[in-house]
Amino acid sequence: MPMSNPDDPTQTNPLRQILVIFGWGVALATLFMTLIPGGALASALAGKLQGQDTVGFLPASPGELPTPTARPRPRIGIVAGHWGNDSGTVCDDGLTEAQVNLNIAQLVSDQLNLAGYDVDLLKEFDPVLSGYRALALISIHADSCQYINDQATGFKVAGALGTTNPARAQRLSDCIRSRYAALTGLPFHSGSITADMTSYHAFDEIHHDTPAVIIETGFMNLDRQILISYPEIVSKGISDGVLCYIRNEDITLSTPTTP
Repeated sequence: MPMSNPDDPTQTNPLRQILVIFGWGVALATLFMTLIPGGALASALAGKLQGQDTVGFLPASPGELPTPTARPRPRIGIVAGHWGNDSGTVCDDGLTEAQVNLNIAQLVSDQLNLAGYDVDLLKEFDPVLSGYRALALISIHADSCQYINDQATGFKVAGALGTTNPARAQRLSDCIRSRYAALTGLPFHSGSITADMTSYHAFDEIHHDTPAVIIETGFMNLDRQILISYPEIVSKGISDGVLCYIRNEDITLSTPTTP
């Protein structure tokens, strides 16, 4: 029997011949599938050549695509004191507390909207207050337009301490007191906080989980200039206080007090 020569192409190993034939078969099958009109691989290849961004071989039908769901933004309630009910305090020149409150409340609403929150601007006895739920509720008022004495200047804040979580209402009150005093320069007039504030009607109407405060922004006599001429500062003092509470910021800012 003659010896086989591995270098002689006429004497190829049978296993090698099988592998070569198999390789040619795979190559021809791939070429065949690519060139078939309407074939899946042909379509995908055509999409690539046309600059389409194809993912897989077949496009998803519209019903198979996920639908994005917008997340609701956190909500805050702002009550414009006396709005929709009565005029509140009336000055000799006809300026009313309701006008002052609504102007400031609208500015607070705008500032909190820009900060990323949905704001409900509410009337004094708004039906929405019944069971109202939000991150916070702030009712905005102003004090007397009559001259009382030289100490009748400044602001005051009272929280709804009768809620299921009075600590949150107290923190909201402290935040507003701190930020409002720092921005307006007005003193905190603690000596004139009345039962009308601590027992404010909305405190009993809203949901017990909603922290709430009422603020008297200043006296419409001695503090009239800042309330009327600089409402942007007044409103920012309130909105900054609300954000201090929501963002859990440090409260410790100097707050001057008037007896």
